[in-house]
Amino acid sequence: MLQNVLIEREIYASEEHKMMQEMIQDFIKNEIMDHLDEWEKNGMVSRDIWERAGALGLLCIDMPVEYGGSGLDFSFSALFIEELGKKGITGPGFSLHSDIIAPYLLKYGTETQKQKYLPVMASGKMITSLGMTEPNCGSDLKAIKTTAVNKGDHYLVNGQKTFITNGYMSDMSIVAVKTNPGTDKEGVSLLIMESTFDGFEKGIPFKKIGMKAQDTCELFFDNVKVPKENLLGEEGLGFKIMMTELARERLTVALNAIGGAQGAIEQTIAYTSTRTAFKKPIAGFQNTQFKLAECATQLQIHQAFLDRCTLLLAKHKLSAESASMAKYSATDMHNKVVDECLQLFGGYGYMWDYPIARMYADNRVARIYAGTNEIMKLLIARGLFKELFQEMKAIKKKP
Repeated sequence: MLQNVLIEREIYASEEHKMMQEMIQDFIKNEIMDHLDEWEKNGMVSRDIWERAGALGLLCIDMPVEYGGSGLDFSFSALFIEELGKKGITGPGFSLHSDIIAPYLLKYGTETQKQKYLPVMASGKMITSLGMTEPNCGSDLKAIKTTAVNKGDHYLVNGQKTFITNGYMSDMSIVAVKTNPGTDKEGVSLLIMESTFDGFEKGIPFKKIGMKAQDTCELFFDNVKVPKENLLGEEGLGFKIMMTELARERLTVALNAIGGAQGAIEQTIAYTSTRTAFKKPIAGFQNTQFKLAECATQLQIHQAFLDRCTLLLAKHKLSAESASMAKYSATDMHNKVVDECLQLFGGYGYMWDYPIARMYADNRVARIYAGTNEIMKLLIARGLFKELFQEMKAIKKKP
């Protein structure tokens, strides 16, 4: 019914996209949905689902074939993200693995690093995570305290990371560290750290409000020896690399949000069409119709914007400001849509057996991770007043 009022999305209109969509939907229906309760109980998914996704070519979709990827463009990755969002699936951290870690390696890794990690990542036999956030450092990545001291042929790493998606299951993590701490050359660098390294420890997965099947934990580093060849990119350029790649991360969060909003609306249309009150379907009341009309309109607007952002990203032209707009606006919209939809379910909407309840608990964090929505607005504002900020900075530097 929802498709009756939405404009067909050209970005997913090719036969290849339709075939991929059908395969993804079958994968979700046959291999994920029946395991959600078990995964939530365990606090993590199974390794089998990762390897199954890899076997179907659903991991590292837009990585080159020579590195084990499918060699497709980013729109196919976007389609996978949205389809998972429609069903409210947050357990497997596929997107972080494929759409954040893999591009880091492809763009900044040495040929040896790419050959070593990308093929096994694409197969699902290696699960990865990203170690940025620290207990006393959220969005301010320049303030990290994890250190990597140069010891000649290796770095000695000490510190701690928190809120790490895929953390407990990860076999490898790209970790942000301070190199040359306390010197004029102090800067942020990125190190590839394998979980088998001595001194690399994982905390117990957190118990969260939502995303209960997503393993999220702390990582601890106690005198971990990291070979020099595991430096990703150049020393001291880690912050620049992270800022460059955050646009893609934020777009993936936005894509998941519009997928989730669509799924919530579709479920609510179906429920209100059959559930009765005062001897008629709930959908027969004008309030229900108006609320869902408002939700569908917001979804349509955001789909159009995100389709444009997806095309720009595929061409490596998506700006930090546009990605920030997409992330904050889509996640705000998603939160509002799910809240409105849950209300239309009445008391049943608060029951965990109903997918809308899971969606309500799961989607709240999207306004926090990948940079809070307040930080997104700050980044947009900096773009609006770029020249003014540059002038103010120059004045401040004058003696």
